[in-house]
Amino acid sequence: MEAEDKVTTPRERAKLRAVVAVFYFMQGVVFSSWASRIPDVKIALGLNDAEVGGILFAIPAGQLAMMAVSGWLVSRFGSRNCLAAAVVSYGLTLVCCGLVAQWGTPHLLFFGLFLWGCAGNLHNIAVNTQGVGVERLYGRSIMATFHGLWSLAGFLAGLASSFLTAHGILPWEHFVGACALNLTLLALLIRRTLPRDAAKQRALAEQGAGTPETPRRRFALRDPFIFTLGVLAAVCMGCEGVMYDWSGIYFADVVKPGEALVRLGYVASMFAMTSGRLVADFFITRFGQVRVVQACSAATALGLLLAVAFPSAVPAALGFLLVGFGVSAVVPICYSLSGESPSVPVGKAIAAVSTVGFLGFLLGPPVIGFISEALGSLRWALGLVALVAASSIFTARRLRGFAREEKP
Repeated sequence: MEAEDKVTTPRERAKLRAVVAVFYFMQGVVFSSWASRIPDVKIALGLNDAEVGGILFAIPAGQLAMMAVSGWLVSRFGSRNCLAAAVVSYGLTLVCCGLVAQWGTPHLLFFGLFLWGCAGNLHNIAVNTQGVGVERLYGRSIMATFHGLWSLAGFLAGLASSFLTAHGILPWEHFVGACALNLTLLALLIRRTLPRDAAKQRALAEQGAGTPETPRRRFALRDPFIFTLGVLAAVCMGCEGVMYDWSGIYFADVVKPGEALVRLGYVASMFAMTSGRLVADFFITRFGQVRVVQACSAATALGLLLAVAFPSAVPAALGFLLVGFGVSAVVPICYSLSGESPSVPVGKAIAAVSTVGFLGFLLGPPVIGFISEALGSLRWALGLVALVAASSIFTARRLRGFAREEKP
């Protein structure tokens, strides 16, 4: 009997869901610990915007280098074992990056972030494999909750970073604390996760994924609907990545509100993103998926334009708050719609949308650094991001016919 079959009661499912949720939260803590201290790292190494952008390219480079390997590792050794290895390597490489930022060179930091990106990719694939397995036990979508907890970790890490910075805690000391927390929770909870992933494949087969009667595309992104979802996810997650990596720098270099408020925009966007994911289902039910995507895209564009047009503490924070609400619901909707394509198996569709979206998340921030340096202003760079976000209002129209305009 497979491990998933032993989870028979609502209480057992709830326990398993809570355990897997902790690992999503842990991943968010580690990533957000780095993102919230980028302004400190920039100062410590004396970097300009282009140099920060160049160094940040190390993370997507590591992600891309590890992508195929991570899939093979999870298939060969299971998501539980890979998750354990990923949590350890993700935390330890973060500590190494902190040490390099304090006493090393930009080249060493690039190498450290490359390794950190490799570990992050393995963590992402392993934890989402666990999440899909738990979702199958519930028979309904719960992925938005998991991603909401990831966002909650970002919000709390931003608050913690402000507190630690105010008390003179250096980035590497901050990272040691985050790593220690992760390793402790790993030791306590890893044996309570799903031990095997076979039932996920069985569930897909039972639902008809990949049946001979249905024509299937070998390459998911050749399907126009899946490609559109990937583009929407990439734009949304690119804007989310900009909030993580550049909101603190924008406040420090452009808004200049004082050291105590330099992370105000970051915290505002993380708070709004987390809150938005908690209430998104209500609005999707009331107004439909396409309208919510369009409204979110408009909120993202307007928020960025507000922050760019009025670079002072209150309007910039309000602008980033709008961006947080804007990016909160688009990706969960894209994941939900991935299974609606008649020509792409569900698992392959979700993987394709997730991959393209995450590439936007990783590649967006480094590109902003180069644009900022080329234009001589981070404000102009964020203005261009606003235009890209606004384009999703029109792209979302291509989802009509597949999206649920209302729930029965």
